Amino acid sequence: MSTTRRTVIATAAAAGLTAAAAGGAQAHRGGSGSAPRREPFGSLADGTKVERWTISRGGTRIKVLSYGGIVQSLELPDRTGRYANVSLGFDSLDPYVSDSPYFGALIGRFGNRIAKGKFTLDGTEYTLPVNDGPNSLHGGDKGFDKRVWNVTPNGPASLVLTYTSPDGEMGYPGTLDVKVTYTLTASGAFQIDYEATTDAPTVANLTSHIYFNLAGEGSGGIYDHRLGIAATRFTPVNDTLIPTGELAPVAGTPFDFRQPKPIGRDIRESHEQVLYGQGFDHNFVLDKGITGKPEQAATLYDPLSGRRMDIATTEPGLQFYSGNFLDGTLTGTSGKVYRQGDALCLETQHFPDSPNQPDFPSTVLRPGKTYRSTTLHTFGTR
Repeated sequence: MSTTRRTVIATAAAAGLTAAAAGGAQAHRGGSGSAPRREPFGSLADGTKVERWTISRGGTRIKVLSYGGIVQSLELPDRTGRYANVSLGFDSLDPYVSDSPYFGALIGRFGNRIAKGKFTLDGTEYTLPVNDGPNSLHGGDKGFDKRVWNVTPNGPASLVLTYTSPDGEMGYPGTLDVKVTYTLTASGAFQIDYEATTDAPTVANLTSHIYFNLAGEGSGGIYDHRLGIAATRFTPVNDTLIPTGELAPVAGTPFDFRQPKPIGRDIRESHEQVLYGQGFDHNFVLDKGITGKPEQAATLYDPLSGRRMDIATTEPGLQFYSGNFLDGTLTGTSGKVYRQGDALCLETQHFPDSPNQPDFPSTVLRPGKTYRSTTLHTFGTR
C-alpha cells in the first residue's frame, strides 16, 4: 500500500530512523512551501545569463533552469526518509548546451518525431530541421529545450515559464506564445500545465523530458523498476521510429504493461518493435483518450528504495523510452557515468508524426484557440 507524503515522518519513525533524521525529513518536507529561490547558473556563449530556481513543498524539492525549462534535479525521500535526486542531469550549464539528450527539458514546438521533417497544413508544405536520422525530433536542432525561458515566481511553490516562438522558427508557421507552469502541490505532487496560442495555423505538441530513476540518479539501471501503463494499444513504428499508422494491441507482446511488471522482463525479446527501438521507445495509446482533467496513465515503482510515482494526464498518449541510447559518454550530477538503461522517460503527448497521420488525434492549433495540457506526477513510498 502506498503511503502519502503527509505520513512520511511517521513512516520514518517506524523504520527506526533517528530523531535527527526524521527532523531533517520534516524540515525538507516544508508543507506550505517556501519562497522560490533564484541563483546564477552560468552564461551562454552570447552572454545570456541562465538562472536556477528552487521550489520545495510537501516533501519534494525541484531545481529548474531558465535554459530549456530544464528540471535539473527532483529530490524525493525513500521509504526510510532518505532523500535522493531521481532525475538525470548535469551540474553545470555547458553539457546541457553541447551534449544533453534532452535531460529534464521542456520540449516543443512538437514533441517526438515528424517524418522526413515535413508536414502539410491547409495546403502548404512546411520543412523542419532533420536532426534524428531522416526525421525531425523534438522541435528541431534548436527546439524549446535550447531556448532561454522567462521565469517568474507564482506563489510559494510554483514557477511560470514563458517563451515566444517567432513565425518560422525551426520551420514552424505562426508566432506561438507559450506558458508552462510548474507547481508543487501541498502533498508534494509535481504538476505541469501547458498553454499556447498562435496568430496563424500551426501544430503544437508540448511535453517534458525528465529522465527518471527512482532509486536515485547515478545508482545504476532501471530494469527492476515495475512499470504499469493504462494502455491496451500502442503505435508500432518503422525502422526510423516513425509510426506506421496502426494502433496495435499490446496483448501477447513485450508492450503489455497493463499489469505492472519489471521493465527488464521483456526488453531483450526478439520482437521487431523492440529491435527497432533498441528497447522501448514507443507511444502508448492511453485507454482514457483525451480528457478535460488529468486521469491515470502510468505508475512506476522501485522495489529497492520504495519510491513510487503515478502519472495522470489530459493527453491521449505516453511515450515510454527506456534510456536505450545512454552510452557511457555522459557524466551526471553525482559524478557517475550514465549507461544504457540507467533511466527512463514517460512523456505525455499527442502521438508522434500526427501532422502526417490523419487518423491520429489532431495537433493543429488555430488562432483564437488555446492549447492546454496538464500532467500530474504524484509521489509516495511503500
